[in-house]
Amino acid sequence: MWSVLGTAVHKVFEDHTGDDVISEERLFVELDGWVISGAIDLQDSEGPIDYKCTSVWSVIHDKIEWENQLNAYAWLMRHAKNRISKRLRIVAVMRDWNRRESQNNESYPPAPIQTLDIKMWTDDQQDQYMQNRIGLHQYAEQASFAEEKLPLCTDAERWTRPTTYAIKKRATPKSKPAKKALRVFKTMEDAEKFISERHDNGVYHEIETRKGLHTRCDQDWCRVAEFCEQWKDNQ
Repeated sequence: MWSVLGTAVHKVFEDHTGDDVISEERLFVELDGWVISGAIDLQDSEGPIDYKCTSVWSVIHDKIEWENQLNAYAWLMRHAKNRISKRLRIVAVMRDWNRRESQNNESYPPAPIQTLDIKMWTDDQQDQYMQNRIGLHQYAEQASFAEEKLPLCTDAERWTRPTTYAIKKRATPKSKPAKKALRVFKTMEDAEKFISERHDNGVYHEIETRKGLHTRCDQDWCRVAEFCEQWKDNQ
């Protein structure tokens, strides 16, 4: 559903761009025998702009993937069109934005749509990043031909969400737990310690295990998961 919404958001913005910008242009650059391509949502006089239908969490907590992506776009523009970027931007459409939360929390985004400035690297840093990515693909290709195991994806690349342990209150041993967690811990030991150290007379607690997942793999964001031994090993 979210991917469909994201496609719709891209379409709406694409249909309402001005004559002084370039929309949905795919660029190609050859590097070390590999062809690198990228379809940039929008290019204006200052640089690339990418549209994201995303969560509030992603806006509050900087995502390194966005920084990598926008700098790769700037690299493409520089090498394919000799255009130097001055800024890197993301237009974030937050699907779970809450007006009340924005009024009560200063760190919360003030509006459901925001333009975010993304950190821009030096030309040398962009060049080195692209060289490193090519190196990883070359290594994976060689390993595949040799029938060796492919390099494993990192937790960051798999959008891993770790298992957590939420403390919830109960009025009685048989009553339903509160919807909102009192505290959330990374380990069961910390959760149990928290309960043992509390002195809430007449209040009962339970620990809810919130099972982690590899979001990119488990929720069908990766197009090659069905061929991936790492993903199969985790089933």
